[in-house]
Amino acid sequence: MDFAPLGRDVSRLVLGTLVVSTAVLDEYVRLGGNAIDTAHAYNDGDSERALGDWMESRPGVRERLTVLSKGAHPSADRRRVTPEDITCDLRDTLARLRTPVDLYLLHRDDPSVPVGPIVEILNEHRDAGRLRAFGASNWTGARIEEANEYARDHGLEGFCCSSVHLSLATQNEEHWPDTLSACDGAIAAWHERTRMPLFAWSAQARGFFAGKVDERVYGNEGNRERLRRAAVVAERLGVTANQVALAWVLHQPFPVYAIFGVRTVESLRDALGAVDVELTEEELRWLNLEPAAIRA
Repeated sequence: MDFAPLGRDVSRLVLGTLVVSTAVLDEYVRLGGNAIDTAHAYNDGDSERALGDWMESRPGVRERLTVLSKGAHPSADRRRVTPEDITCDLRDTLARLRTPVDLYLLHRDDPSVPVGPIVEILNEHRDAGRLRAFGASNWTGARIEEANEYARDHGLEGFCCSSVHLSLATQNEEHWPDTLSACDGAIAAWHERTRMPLFAWSAQARGFFAGKVDERVYGNEGNRERLRRAAVVAERLGVTANQVALAWVLHQPFPVYAIFGVRTVESLRDALGAVDVELTEEELRWLNLEPAAIRA
Protein backbone atom coordinates (compact mmCIF):
# COMPACT_ATOMS: atom_id res chain seq x y z
CA MET A 1 0.00 0.00 0.00
CA ASP A 2 1.28 3.46 -0.88
CA PHE A 3 2.75 5.27 2.11
CA ALA A 4 2.80 8.89 0.98
CA PRO A 5 5.30 10.26 3.55
CA LEU A 6 7.99 8.00 2.08
CA GLY A 7 6.70 8.03 -1.49
CA ARG A 8 6.76 4.24 -1.77
CA ASP A 9 4.67 1.14 -1.31
CA VAL A 10 4.99 -0.34 2.18
CA SER A 11 3.83 -3.85 3.03
CA ARG A 12 0.65 -3.79 5.07
CA LEU A 13 2.02 -6.66 7.14
CA VAL A 14 5.13 -5.30 8.86
CA LEU A 15 7.50 -7.87 10.32
CA GLY A 16 8.37 -7.19 13.95
CA THR A 17 11.82 -8.11 15.26
CA LEU A 18 11.39 -8.36 19.01
CA VAL A 19 12.47 -11.93 18.20
CA VAL A 20 14.92 -12.02 15.27
CA SER A 21 15.29 -15.07 13.02
CA THR A 22 17.37 -14.89 9.86
CA ALA A 23 15.29 -17.70 8.35
CA VAL A 24 12.10 -15.69 8.97
CA LEU A 25 13.68 -12.49 7.61
CA ASP A 26 14.85 -14.28 4.47
CA GLU A 27 11.46 -15.85 3.85
CA TYR A 28 9.58 -12.61 4.52
CA VAL A 29 11.61 -10.81 1.85
CA ARG A 30 11.41 -13.78 -0.54
CA LEU A 31 7.61 -13.68 -0.29
CA GLY A 32 7.54 -9.96 -1.11
CA GLY A 33 7.51 -8.32 2.32
CA ASN A 34 9.40 -5.04 2.50
CA ALA A 35 8.77 -3.44 5.92
CA ILE A 36 10.57 -4.37 9.14
CA ASP A 37 9.95 -2.96 12.61
CA THR A 38 12.49 -2.77 15.43
CA ALA A 39 13.32 -0.50 18.38
CA HIS A 40 16.21 0.84 20.43
CA ALA A 41 14.75 -0.84 23.53
CA TYR A 42 14.25 -4.33 22.10
CA ASN A 43 16.51 -6.83 23.85
CA ASP A 44 18.89 -4.10 25.00
CA GLY A 45 19.70 -3.25 21.41
CA ASP A 46 20.35 -6.80 20.23
CA SER A 47 17.34 -6.77 17.89
CA GLU A 48 18.69 -3.76 16.02
CA ARG A 49 22.18 -5.27 15.95
CA ALA A 50 20.88 -8.56 14.55
CA LEU A 51 18.84 -6.75 11.92
CA GLY A 52 21.88 -4.67 10.95
CA ASP A 53 24.02 -7.80 10.66
CA TRP A 54 21.38 -9.51 8.50
CA MET A 55 20.99 -6.55 6.13
CA GLU A 56 24.76 -6.24 5.76
CA SER A 57 25.07 -9.94 4.94
CA ARG A 58 22.39 -9.77 2.22
CA PRO A 59 23.71 -7.56 -0.62
CA GLY A 60 20.98 -5.43 -2.17
CA VAL A 61 18.29 -6.20 0.40
CA ARG A 62 18.45 -2.86 2.22
CA GLU A 63 17.37 -0.94 -0.87
CA ARG A 64 14.19 -3.01 -1.00
CA LEU A 65 13.21 -2.43 2.62
CA THR A 66 11.39 0.14 4.69
CA VAL A 67 13.08 0.08 8.09
CA LEU A 68 11.05 1.35 11.05
CA SER A 69 12.65 1.89 14.45
CA LYS A 70 11.67 3.56 17.70
CA GLY A 71 13.42 5.52 20.42
CA ALA A 72 12.80 7.54 23.59
CA HIS A 73 11.53 4.56 25.56
CA PRO A 74 11.32 5.16 29.32
CA SER A 75 13.92 3.76 31.69
CA ALA A 76 13.39 2.68 35.27
CA ASP A 77 14.36 6.19 36.31
CA ARG A 78 12.63 8.66 33.97
CA ARG A 79 10.41 9.14 30.92
CA ARG A 80 13.25 10.05 28.48
CA VAL A 81 11.21 11.97 25.90
CA THR A 82 13.65 14.84 25.43
CA PRO A 83 15.68 16.13 22.47
CA GLU A 84 18.84 14.83 24.15
CA ASP A 85 17.47 11.32 24.67
CA ILE A 86 15.99 11.16 21.18
CA THR A 87 19.38 12.10 19.73
CA CYS A 88 21.25 9.61 21.91
CA ASP A 89 18.90 6.74 21.05
CA LEU A 90 18.92 7.55 17.34
CA ARG A 91 22.71 7.58 17.26
CA ASP A 92 22.76 4.14 18.88
CA THR A 93 20.19 2.89 16.37
CA LEU A 94 22.17 4.19 13.40
CA ALA A 95 25.33 2.52 14.69
CA ARG A 96 23.53 -0.79 15.18
CA LEU A 97 21.65 -0.80 11.89
CA ARG A 98 24.46 0.82 9.88
CA THR A 99 21.86 2.63 7.79
CA PRO A 100 19.54 5.63 8.11
CA VAL A 101 16.04 4.87 9.38
CA ASP A 102 13.15 5.26 6.96
CA LEU A 103 10.48 5.77 9.61
CA TYR A 104 11.39 6.74 13.17
CA LEU A 105 8.80 6.66 15.95
CA LEU A 106 8.96 7.98 19.49
CA HIS A 107 8.23 4.90 21.58
CA ARG A 108 6.34 6.78 24.30
CA ASP A 109 5.23 10.30 25.20
CA ASP A 110 5.82 12.56 28.15
CA PRO A 111 2.98 15.11 28.16
CA SER A 112 4.93 17.35 30.54
CA VAL A 113 7.49 18.04 27.78
CA PRO A 114 6.53 20.80 25.29
CA VAL A 115 6.06 19.54 21.73
CA GLY A 116 8.12 22.30 20.12
CA PRO A 117 11.64 21.07 20.95
CA ILE A 118 10.63 17.50 20.10
CA VAL A 119 9.37 18.48 16.64
CA GLU A 120 12.45 20.61 16.07
CA ILE A 121 14.98 17.90 16.93
CA LEU A 122 13.18 15.34 14.75
CA ASN A 123 13.29 17.79 11.85
CA GLU A 124 16.98 18.39 12.50
CA HIS A 125 17.68 14.67 12.20
CA ARG A 126 15.49 14.44 9.12
CA ASP A 127 17.32 17.31 7.44
CA ALA A 128 20.64 15.63 8.25
CA GLY A 129 19.50 12.43 6.51
CA ARG A 130 19.45 10.27 9.63
CA LEU A 131 15.76 9.52 9.14
CA ARG A 132 13.30 10.09 6.33
CA ALA A 133 10.01 10.52 8.20
CA PHE A 134 8.82 10.28 11.78
CA GLY A 135 5.78 9.45 13.85
CA ALA A 136 4.55 8.69 17.34
CA SER A 137 3.94 5.46 19.20
CA ASN A 138 1.48 5.52 22.10
CA TRP A 139 0.78 9.23 21.78
CA THR A 140 -2.77 10.52 22.07
CA GLY A 141 -4.41 12.11 19.07
CA ALA A 142 -4.54 15.42 20.91
CA ARG A 143 -0.76 15.44 21.45
CA ILE A 144 -0.09 14.50 17.84
CA GLU A 145 -2.37 17.31 16.69
CA GLU A 146 -0.58 19.72 19.02
CA ALA A 147 2.80 18.67 17.60
CA ASN A 148 1.60 18.95 14.02
CA GLU A 149 0.08 22.36 14.64
CA TYR A 150 3.47 23.51 15.97
CA ALA A 151 5.12 22.06 12.86
CA ARG A 152 2.73 23.90 10.53
CA ASP A 153 3.18 27.18 12.36
CA HIS A 154 6.98 26.91 12.09
CA GLY A 155 7.32 25.54 8.57
CA LEU A 156 8.43 22.11 9.76
CA GLU A 157 7.47 18.51 9.06
CA GLY A 158 5.09 16.90 11.53
CA PHE A 159 4.25 13.38 12.65
CA CYS A 160 3.13 11.30 9.67
CA CYS A 161 1.76 8.24 11.47
CA SER A 162 0.71 6.80 14.79
CA SER A 163 1.37 3.40 16.35
CA VAL A 164 -0.89 1.97 19.04
CA HIS A 165 -2.19 -1.49 19.82
CA LEU A 166 -4.98 -2.93 17.68
CA SER A 167 -6.18 -6.50 17.44
CA LEU A 168 -9.50 -8.33 17.24
CA ALA A 169 -8.91 -9.42 20.84
CA THR A 170 -9.49 -6.67 23.40
CA GLN A 171 -7.19 -6.15 26.38
CA ASN A 172 -8.02 -6.72 30.03
CA GLU A 173 -5.22 -4.29 30.86
CA GLU A 174 -2.32 -2.58 29.13
CA HIS A 175 0.46 -4.75 27.75
CA TRP A 176 2.96 -2.28 29.17
CA PRO A 177 2.60 1.00 31.09
CA ASP A 178 1.58 4.10 29.16
CA THR A 179 0.47 2.27 26.03
CA LEU A 180 -2.70 2.93 24.04
CA SER A 181 -5.08 0.76 22.02
CA ALA A 182 -7.28 1.53 19.04
CA CYS A 183 -9.72 -1.01 20.47
CA ASP A 184 -10.74 2.15 22.30
CA GLY A 185 -13.48 3.56 20.10
CA ALA A 186 -12.36 7.15 20.56
CA ILE A 187 -8.86 6.37 19.29
CA ALA A 188 -10.25 4.43 16.33
CA ALA A 189 -12.62 7.30 15.56
CA TRP A 190 -9.72 9.77 15.63
CA HIS A 191 -7.82 7.71 13.06
CA GLU A 192 -10.92 7.45 10.89
CA ARG A 193 -11.49 11.20 11.09
CA THR A 194 -7.90 12.26 10.47
CA ARG A 195 -6.94 9.41 8.10
CA MET A 196 -3.58 9.24 9.82
CA PRO A 197 -1.98 5.86 9.08
CA LEU A 198 -1.88 3.46 12.01
CA PHE A 199 0.95 0.98 12.55
CA ALA A 200 -0.86 -1.48 14.79
CA TRP A 201 1.38 -3.33 17.23
CA SER A 202 0.52 -6.76 18.64
CA ALA A 203 -1.91 -7.18 15.76
CA GLN A 204 -2.05 -10.95 16.39
CA ALA A 205 -2.82 -10.48 20.10
CA ARG A 206 0.31 -12.39 21.07
CA GLY A 207 -0.84 -15.45 19.17
CA PHE A 208 -4.27 -15.59 20.80
CA PHE A 209 -5.98 -16.76 17.59
CA ALA A 210 -3.29 -19.39 17.05
CA GLY A 211 -3.88 -20.95 20.46
CA LYS A 212 -1.41 -19.00 22.60
CA VAL A 213 -3.33 -17.21 25.33
CA ASP A 214 -1.84 -14.45 27.45
CA GLU A 215 -4.40 -14.68 30.25
CA ARG A 216 -3.33 -11.43 31.90
CA VAL A 217 -3.95 -9.34 28.80
CA TYR A 218 -6.40 -11.33 26.66
CA GLY A 219 -8.00 -14.01 28.82
CA ASN A 220 -11.70 -13.10 28.93
CA GLU A 221 -15.04 -14.50 27.75
CA GLY A 222 -15.48 -11.89 25.03
CA ASN A 223 -12.18 -12.86 23.42
CA ARG A 224 -12.96 -16.54 23.65
CA GLU A 225 -16.17 -15.84 21.75
CA ARG A 226 -14.20 -13.80 19.18
CA LEU A 227 -11.90 -16.79 18.74
CA ARG A 228 -14.87 -19.11 18.23
CA ARG A 229 -16.34 -16.77 15.63
CA ALA A 230 -12.98 -16.38 13.87
CA ALA A 231 -12.83 -20.17 13.59
CA VAL A 232 -16.35 -20.24 12.09
CA VAL A 233 -15.45 -17.63 9.46
CA ALA A 234 -12.11 -19.35 8.82
CA GLU A 235 -13.79 -22.68 8.11
CA ARG A 236 -16.21 -20.98 5.73
CA LEU A 237 -13.34 -19.31 3.83
CA GLY A 238 -10.86 -22.17 3.98
CA VAL A 239 -8.26 -20.23 5.97
CA THR A 240 -7.05 -20.12 9.59
CA ALA A 241 -8.57 -18.29 12.54
CA ASN A 242 -5.35 -16.34 12.94
CA GLN A 243 -5.56 -15.16 9.33
CA VAL A 244 -9.14 -14.04 9.89
CA ALA A 245 -8.18 -12.09 13.03
CA LEU A 246 -5.25 -10.41 11.28
CA ALA A 247 -7.42 -9.61 8.27
CA TRP A 248 -9.90 -7.95 10.65
CA VAL A 249 -7.15 -5.51 11.63
CA LEU A 250 -6.40 -4.75 7.97
CA HIS A 251 -10.07 -4.10 7.21
CA GLN A 252 -10.47 -1.04 9.42
CA PRO A 253 -11.99 2.16 7.95
CA PHE A 254 -8.64 3.99 8.06
CA PRO A 255 -5.15 3.17 6.74
CA VAL A 256 -3.64 0.32 8.78
CA TYR A 257 -0.29 -1.44 8.67
CA ALA A 258 -0.24 -4.44 11.00
CA ILE A 259 2.97 -5.20 12.89
CA PHE A 260 3.26 -8.91 13.59
CA GLY A 261 5.93 -11.12 15.11
CA VAL A 262 6.63 -14.80 14.51
CA ARG A 263 9.26 -17.33 15.53
CA THR A 264 8.98 -19.80 12.65
CA VAL A 265 8.75 -19.74 8.88
CA GLU A 266 5.48 -21.70 9.10
CA SER A 267 3.91 -19.03 11.32
CA LEU A 268 5.19 -16.34 8.96
CA ARG A 269 3.52 -17.96 5.96
CA ASP A 270 0.27 -18.29 7.88
CA ALA A 271 0.30 -14.62 8.88
CA LEU A 272 1.08 -13.39 5.38
CA GLY A 273 -1.96 -15.26 4.08
CA ALA A 274 -4.14 -12.70 5.87
CA VAL A 275 -3.65 -10.16 3.06
CA ASP A 276 -5.75 -12.36 0.76
CA VAL A 277 -8.64 -12.79 3.21
CA GLU A 278 -11.66 -10.68 2.27
CA LEU A 279 -14.21 -9.96 5.00
CA THR A 280 -17.61 -8.37 4.59
CA GLU A 281 -18.82 -5.51 6.77
CA GLU A 282 -21.26 -7.95 8.31
CA GLU A 283 -18.48 -10.40 9.16
CA LEU A 284 -16.30 -7.63 10.60
CA ARG A 285 -19.06 -6.58 13.00
CA TRP A 286 -19.95 -10.15 13.92
CA LEU A 287 -16.31 -11.05 14.67
CA ASN A 288 -16.11 -8.08 17.04
CA LEU A 289 -19.35 -9.05 18.82
CA GLU A 290 -21.24 -6.15 17.25
CA PRO A 291 -24.81 -6.55 15.95
CA ALA A 292 -24.85 -8.33 12.59
CA ALA A 293 -27.21 -10.53 10.64
CA ILE A 294 -25.12 -13.67 10.25
CA ARG A 295 -25.39 -16.38 12.84
CA ALA A 296 -23.48 -19.59 13.54
